[in-house]
Parts: sequence; structure tokens; C-alpha cells
Amino acid sequence: MHKLIFILFLSFLISCKNKTVKIKPIVSAISESVYASGTIKSNQQYQAFATANGTIQTIYVQEGDSVKIGTPVLLIANELQQLNTNNAALTARFNEVGANQGKLNDAKQLIAFQNNKMKNDSILLIRQQNLWKQNIGTKVELEQRELAYENSTLTYKSAVIKYNDLKKQLDFMALQSKTNLEISQKQAGDFTLKSEVNGVVYKLYKEKGEAVNSQTPLALIGNNNQFTLEMQVDEYDIFKIKNGLKVLITMDSYKDKVFEAKVYNISPMMNERSKTFLVKASFVNPPEKLYPFVSFEANIVIQTKQKALLIPRNLLLNDSTVVKSNDEKVVIKTGLKDYQMVEILSGINANDELINPIK
Repeated sequence: MHKLIFILFLSFLISCKNKTVKIKPIVSAISESVYASGTIKSNQQYQAFATANGTIQTIYVQEGDSVKIGTPVLLIANELQQLNTNNAALTARFNEVGANQGKLNDAKQLIAFQNNKMKNDSILLIRQQNLWKQNIGTKVELEQRELAYENSTLTYKSAVIKYNDLKKQLDFMALQSKTNLEISQKQAGDFTLKSEVNGVVYKLYKEKGEAVNSQTPLALIGNNNQFTLEMQVDEYDIFKIKNGLKVLITMDSYKDKVFEAKVYNISPMMNERSKTFLVKASFVNPPEKLYPFVSFEANIVIQTKQKALLIPRNLLLNDSTVVKSNDEKVVIKTGLKDYQMVEILSGINANDELINPIK
């Protein structure tokens, strides 16, 4: 009895094994797409670097704070720069024209004195000349008056020249000192890191008291209202990609949801290490909340057909042949493909029954 049951069970298994599943093509929609993975980045996102060496003295913001263009983020202390600024301020005050007004007044008084002396020598010369015309006085006295007038005239002109030179020098020194102070203040201002965009402080890389230099990133800042999808596309697929293509996005952060985006930028330079191209897309309707560096998977839709003759891809033999239910092999021409189905352009029709070529 047990032997009979075993024989019947074995016969059942053999009959199931020999039974072949027959599949007919179906007419349905299909889309060909290129797979890509990537990360989300905030628009205008950038790493803010220190512009000078020093130590972080004050941090004005916290991670998550909103900032505007010019908002101070942190202050870098540098004692030498502060001393240079103080010294420039002292020099500027010392060289101000108002602070040297006494020197100008002295020079003006000297001009007035020499002018009066020149006028007086002129009067005495005229008198001596009149006396000489009346044969009064000596030739020596006349020559002395002429020499005195010439000397006082030269001295007056020299005083005027010295005054003008002094004023130019003081004006130059005052302007130069003011400029040096502005340069020093500008350099001191470089020690205050300010936001370059309207957005959010996503990350602070350093803490108060830490030493930094010009190669040190201090903060990650970006626009929190607009985000960019950056994808890496294999060189094999890049020539299929063009601006305006639809992109279907899935994220672990939003499970069971698919978001639509559109390609707007394709980098012309390949990453030689990964053999990929950077492709950027923007959301059509973005999620309610996003953060930089969130990862995602994308399918860039290349073509779509609403009505196509389709069969499962596992029915293909060498990507060009199918097997009918009567074991006849037929060469077919394929069209669009996705991960599961392939479009049949010619070779079979919707009434043909196919079997899996691998038994």
C-alpha cells in the first residue's frame, strides 16, 4: 500500500514538472528609464571658509538658525590684526589735517610776516630811488635797498611755496592714513564670517576656542526653500539624457511615495574615477520638508508608450529570440524595455503563446 502511494506521488511530481506555463503577450503602457542615485542639495549651498588664521572668539548663530546675506556667523580673533588696526587708527588721528592746523597757521603767519617785510622793503626802495633822482644819498644805499627788496620778495615766495608744500603733505598723509585705516578695518572685518545667502545654517564645523586657517571650513549654509537633486549617471546612459526629461524620485525618508522632478542641467565633464556624469533636476512638487545630503533613487524616463505589445524579459533568448508553445524559435525585434517587461515590435503577435526558453 505504501509503495503504491509513493508511485502515485512520484507520477504527480513528474507530471507537474513536465507541465509548461504558456504566456501570451499583453498590450499595456511601458516606459524606458535610466536608473541613477544621488543626494539632495540646498540651492546656493556652500561651505564657508575662514579668510584668515586665528581662533574662534564668538559664534553668533546655532545650527538651524535662519540667516540673511551679511548676517554675522562667527568672529575669528587675531591679536596682531587688532593691534595693526589700533595703530592705523592712531596714525590716522595724528595725521588729520585738523590735528596739524597749528603747523599751517605758523606757515600762514610766516607768509604774512614776509609779505609785510616785502611791502616795507618796497616802500623804502621807492623812497631811496626818489632821493637818488634828487641826487640825495649814495649809490651804495640804493643798491642796499634794491638787494633788501629782492631778498624779502624771494623769502615771501619761498614762504608761500613752503606753505603749499606743507598743506599738500598734510593732506596726503591724512588721506594715506585714512586709507590705511580703512584697509586695516576691512582686514579686521574679514575676521567676521558672514552669510553670503539668505537661508539656513545647516552645520557648524568648529566650536569656540578652536584654531582655524584659510583652508578650514567653518559652516555649511544654504537656501532652505529650494533644493536641487544631484544624480550620477553612468557614461553608458548619458547620451540618452536631455533637459526637460521626467524623473521619478523615491527616498527612504518618504517611503511609499514617488515624487516627480525634471532634468535641468547636465554636466559636460565626466568624473574619471566613477565614470559618471553629474545630472541635476528640480522637484515639480517637492516634499513638505527636506534636508541637504538626503539620498534618493531616481528613474529618468527616456520614452513612454501608452499602448505597446509586451512580454516578460525572462522569455527572451539572447535578447533576440522567443520560443513558442510548439517549441518553435522566432527571431523578434524589441523596442522599449523596463526592469520586467520588453516591447515587441515584430516577430509575434498578441495571440501567440510563448514559453520560458530555459526549462
